[in-house]
Amino acid sequence: MNQLHTPNASRNQETDRLSFMRQVSRPSSDRVLRGGLSRCQIGPNSGPISIFSMRPCTFSSVSALKKTTARRAALALLAAALLPATTAAPAFAATHDDNPDRKKAKPPAVMSSVGGAQLAKPGTQVLLGPGAPVLPKSVSGRSWIVADAESGDVLASHNAHWRLPPASTMKMLFADTLLPRLPKTTAHEVAPEELAALGEGSSLVGIKENHTYTVHDLWLGVFLRSGNDAVHVLAAMNGGMPKTIADMQAHAAELQALDTKVVSPDGYDAPGQVSSAYDLTLIARSGMQKKDFREYCSTVSADFPGEQKKGKKRETFKIQNTNRLLTGASGVTPYKGIAGVKNGTTTQAGSTFTGVAERNGKVLLVTVMHPESDESMAVYKEASRLLDWGFAAAGKVTPVGELVPPASARPATSPAPEPVKNDAGKDGAAEPVAASQTGSSGMGVALSVAGAVLAGLGAAMFLLRRRWPLPDRSRHEPRP
Repeated sequence: MNQLHTPNASRNQETDRLSFMRQVSRPSSDRVLRGGLSRCQIGPNSGPISIFSMRPCTFSSVSALKKTTARRAALALLAAALLPATTAAPAFAATHDDNPDRKKAKPPAVMSSVGGAQLAKPGTQVLLGPGAPVLPKSVSGRSWIVADAESGDVLASHNAHWRLPPASTMKMLFADTLLPRLPKTTAHEVAPEELAALGEGSSLVGIKENHTYTVHDLWLGVFLRSGNDAVHVLAAMNGGMPKTIADMQAHAAELQALDTKVVSPDGYDAPGQVSSAYDLTLIARSGMQKKDFREYCSTVSADFPGEQKKGKKRETFKIQNTNRLLTGASGVTPYKGIAGVKNGTTTQAGSTFTGVAERNGKVLLVTVMHPESDESMAVYKEASRLLDWGFAAAGKVTPVGELVPPASARPATSPAPEPVKNDAGKDGAAEPVAASQTGSSGMGVALSVAGAVLAGLGAAMFLLRRRWPLPDRSRHEPRP
């Protein structure tokens, strides 16, 4: 197998190897070949063996004094066993694994079949037609999905129903559940106990106890700064954490996001808290039907209330969206046509991102969970590659599944979806919760997103292929 290496790395490895070999075998010769590829020749009858070869080196008998023959022979055998492992090197820095001994996570053999039987299979699922581009190779997410936001067609996926920690993308479900319940003009004074249970290292927008904020302010803190403090205050306004968790779980069940188990509404790492690329995409599709949701998730920057000093006008400070595809921060190129939705990063979840973008009248949703690449800002770059592929492949692939409508929108003759089959006991996920009796309100649908518009208790009308204007993002762009 031909492999490339830098001369310095090769010489350093050759030096280390020769030092070791001189102690055990006294090789008759060693040499460094042109181009930096180092080879050794052990014993008079052995051929040249590349130290980068996957073949094990072989050794001839070692000449030594009789009193040390046994010891040297043992060392030689040990060297023969260890040499391939100690001398093999990666071909390219991009594929280098700094921790080759780490345990690689594997998806369950069988997952949920919500959205189609093919989505229950592990691995990449795609059906390319004539003229369709191949999927990008530089995508390392444990789970991802590309879907048509209008029709609900899943264009391609990879372990779509793998239940993984979602990080702050869980805030999409939080917002989709609570936005219709709390009027944005409502003012609320923050009590100290509402900020008492924030997890260590939580992302914060900077809310201060005993200060007053409007619901509009708090949602800006949730969407732009991913503020766990804003989530906790809004949850308190909704009746407290236990009620909010129950409301979110019921809404997830209504959306048929049955891979999702809510433990912490802000997405902070918690035992058993999971979702999937499929569910996060369903949730984003539902959220984008709400005008306020669309506006908040597409806002690049805003002024946020600061400290209130007695006798003075209240201070404000600027906050910016943490979605790098929207802002172009941290060296990430802004994605043309991006209009939300949410990113997140925690220790257990790694990086997770769900985005929606429009190009030439086509609107796509993409979710990437836990990239394993060492590439900087990998979750955004992989999402960009998948969106590029999706726009190029639209109309040239056979869908591998669909984003299902909410449970209350399912015709009476349709069978209920199969429950989640993957090992719920291992990831701590609970059985699906009964369908919500509350439903979503609000009729604003943008970005060509189709979905359920629930009216009343449990009744719904599922709308497909309706066109709506994009949010006016020009009002939200940061000023130079």
